[in-house]
Amino acid sequence: MLVLLVGGAGYIGSHVSRLLRRRGYEVLIYDNLSTGYAFLAGGSELVVGEIADGAALDKVLKRVDAVMHFAAHAYVGESVQNPRKYFHNNVEAALVLLNAVVDAGAKYLVFSSSCAVYGVPASIPITEDTPRQPINPYGASKMFFENALEAYDRAYGLRYVSLRYFNAAGADESGTIGEIHVPETHVIPLALAAAAGFVPEFRIYGNNYPTPDGTCIRDYVHVSDLAEAHVLALEHLLHGRSSLQLNLGTGHGYSIRQVLDAIKEVTDNDVPVRISPRRPGDPAELVADPSRAKAVLGWKARRSLHDIVATAWNWTQQLAAEGIGSFALARNQDMSAGQYVHAEDGVDR
Repeated sequence: MLVLLVGGAGYIGSHVSRLLRRRGYEVLIYDNLSTGYAFLAGGSELVVGEIADGAALDKVLKRVDAVMHFAAHAYVGESVQNPRKYFHNNVEAALVLLNAVVDAGAKYLVFSSSCAVYGVPASIPITEDTPRQPINPYGASKMFFENALEAYDRAYGLRYVSLRYFNAAGADESGTIGEIHVPETHVIPLALAAAAGFVPEFRIYGNNYPTPDGTCIRDYVHVSDLAEAHVLALEHLLHGRSSLQLNLGTGHGYSIRQVLDAIKEVTDNDVPVRISPRRPGDPAELVADPSRAKAVLGWKARRSLHDIVATAWNWTQQLAAEGIGSFALARNQDMSAGQYVHAEDGVDR
């Protein structure tokens, strides 16, 4: 069986690709490499192309049995500053992909969605029945595509699973693939960069939230656990089961200070920090209720925060040895200091 991973040369897609191959699936990656990397696609066939290019999609879709869609812009802060970019790629171009999938007769699609569809929830933990009220264009674009999938299911019989990630983190245990973002905006790689001395400090936005230590609480889920959920979601559809939306998180939140403590434990290095004011729209706490994913897919996150930090640290050191991570961070120091970080959910690349 051949599975097409659109945006599969990025962070999460590359981990899903490797797991699919280990499980006996054939994988075809379709990626424009704007934020992905060809070496992350290693072992899979790679076609370089745009999701807005219907003709190119038609050619590859003739060969495939199922599709996973990872190809979206995924910076919350940037989406506020440049919504046109986000609605063009995450909505307009994504609809080109969706129409091409239906026209090609493919019946199954797994979508890389986000907890950003919920906005600022009224209660924690967040269930799939929590009202979707996104507060930024990124979250709105993800909700739009979820709505499109629901309509296409009813009209055309396209079966789908929307996977709403919480904070994706960590790297493959092999140390051969992991997270590379330019600019980097996620908490753990930024804090590890500060611990390694690649940047002078890690910026904490707000230390007066209504949490035990005053810093934001987030649900960090290992990227390899996310990959497992994608394979299970595909197999759910292949067994003829109905479409659904699922939260992917651990069900347990950690504060920024707790993450920094875990980094100290793993690396034996202190993380230099600077406290900055809160940013508008940052919720104090975002934690998933993942019980539906366990009930329907039999999925549960198995890796701990320590595992997340340890694998991410191993990956950071390898990037540094190759002159990749330190170069990217130094080149983008202003944004690497955490301009967008705490509201991000780590989706996609």
